[in-house]
Amino acid sequence: MIADCTILARRAGGRLRMRTRAMSLAALFTASAVGAQAPLIEKVDPPNWWGQHSINPVRVLIRGKHLSGARLECAKLQCARVTVNAAGTYAFVDITIPSTARPGRYPLTLRTTGGRAPVPFIVSPSLARAGRFQGFSQDDAMYLVMPDRFANGDTTNDSPAVSPGMHDRTRTRYYHGGDLEGLRRKLPYLKQLGITAIWLNPLYDNYNALNRKEMYDGQPITDYHGYGATDMYAVDEHFGDMNLFRRVVDEAHRMGFKIILDMVANHTGPYHPWASDSPTPTWFHGTTASHPKNTWQTWTLHDPYSPLAMRQATLDGWFIDILPDFNQDDPEVARYIVQNTLWWVGMSGMDGIRQDTWPYVPRTFWRSWMQAIKTEYPSLKVVGEVLDGDPTFVSFFQGGRTQYDGIDDKVDALFDFPMHFVLRNVFANGGSIREVPQMLARDHLYPNPNALVTLLGLHDVHRFMHEPGATTAGLKLAYTFLATARGTPLVYYGDEIAMPGGNDPDNRRDFPGGWAEDGRNAFDAAGRTDVEQGVWSHLQTLLTLRAQRPDLRRGTMVNLHVSDQAYVYRRGGTVVALNNGTAPAVVTLPAMPMDADVLKTCAIPRSDGSGTTLTIPARSSCVF
Repeated sequence: MIADCTILARRAGGRLRMRTRAMSLAALFTASAVGAQAPLIEKVDPPNWWGQHSINPVRVLIRGKHLSGARLECAKLQCARVTVNAAGTYAFVDITIPSTARPGRYPLTLRTTGGRAPVPFIVSPSLARAGRFQGFSQDDAMYLVMPDRFANGDTTNDSPAVSPGMHDRTRTRYYHGGDLEGLRRKLPYLKQLGITAIWLNPLYDNYNALNRKEMYDGQPITDYHGYGATDMYAVDEHFGDMNLFRRVVDEAHRMGFKIILDMVANHTGPYHPWASDSPTPTWFHGTTASHPKNTWQTWTLHDPYSPLAMRQATLDGWFIDILPDFNQDDPEVARYIVQNTLWWVGMSGMDGIRQDTWPYVPRTFWRSWMQAIKTEYPSLKVVGEVLDGDPTFVSFFQGGRTQYDGIDDKVDALFDFPMHFVLRNVFANGGSIREVPQMLARDHLYPNPNALVTLLGLHDVHRFMHEPGATTAGLKLAYTFLATARGTPLVYYGDEIAMPGGNDPDNRRDFPGGWAEDGRNAFDAAGRTDVEQGVWSHLQTLLTLRAQRPDLRRGTMVNLHVSDQAYVYRRGGTVVALNNGTAPAVVTLPAMPMDADVLKTCAIPRSDGSGTTLTIPARSSCVF
């Protein structure tokens, strides 16, 4: 009893000596309880896990108050020693789920000298693997949906009770009402268009009030875009909940779609509870009051001659000076992000991840993160965002090759932003079409150029039709290249009907017809203008052809003709001809049999013993 008494007293912070032997255990507990407050549990991350999982034990982060000296009673589960931060507001504990544990609720009990508190925890059934976690590839055609701006399928979540005053369609930076139910109802539309993979912007739970830390024109905003997370283990109430997300994924799978979810491992929202009370002293690079600003010297990140200090100014700096930048070198942060990623995948059955701001995170972390994903979900694929026009820079981050730093970060795919900028300059602004094959000539920089995701636009840049010289003829030309060249083509919602839109947030307008009160419904052909229908039909024809012809997805690409404004190439057994000029282009190719133009733009080419001649109308494309 004396030894136990001494240990307990020391845990309570005293310097008890042998003369305390007269103190009874009851008296000691009473004395401890008098000066201690009962623990309060506010959050458990993750709230559930799986028994048959590559990560077991799972590291659980408990947020609350008065957690100092805590221990956890786990009954049928196995709990390791609890580690509590200095403030007594966060507790870390490893929970091992026995292979014999059945799915269900496993209430845990956290005890301190001040009392006890229940800790909810669930062992979840694993989703069946068949038809889930499929990944994506160049066989797919991808479509980016910003949930808040696509379709409103449930008006009851427009102004949730927990987050009032944030819905207003007349304000470009407020919630507009689009949600997961709206997307679910529009899956047939995307099927008709020829889409096979759907990328959603983040679904994280965001701040429940107006954001007054990121102001524009002196006005507060909302985090309708999903990038202002305050809870990384919940779906924002404006979009739905995890059950609805899983339903969307399941229905999408039954219709032949893959689902890709946006994630952010570089930073979190400025109103996240961690911003004012972090679980560890090194959870972020700095604090809200004192932190490095991002210098945006991204070139240093692949420069073998840049010292660590120069790279850290970009790696560690806070975006727009307000977004708390995760310190992935803190092992608790790294473990948290890895588990959070796997939680979203395991809960939803989704097929891929789009990872935000890829270069701004240490490559050592990405290597470990990718390894954890592939261990549990070998087929799942990740596409990283490296928003830069230099293929030398972008290619440095593609997985499949060890770079000068000794690291292969193993990411499956990257967005082809270098080609994105070229396509806009050529097909919207009249640049020479030579720029396209000249950019393709740099494909040797990439370990796997076929894995690139090609695009004309997305939510971070103004729309194609906002370019000074943009026309729908140029947009059709760009889509012809996108659908027939190497890589996985991406369509940004609304670009299939030539939606206009300047810089953020104008590039995030509501899709016409996604709201019951809209004056027209562009989801139906009857609701589109003739110009919109022309672009939509052109893209649908191309995506249908791409799905039918394996050579347009995986065939070898060979240039047949390059001039100032005419470009002809062969992809397997298919010949694609583009004329970006304002006059018809007459092109002579080596003699070859060519059938009628699928797009019905060009006449059947004339062939003789010396060659094949084809005439391409001005600002047009043909596919033979």
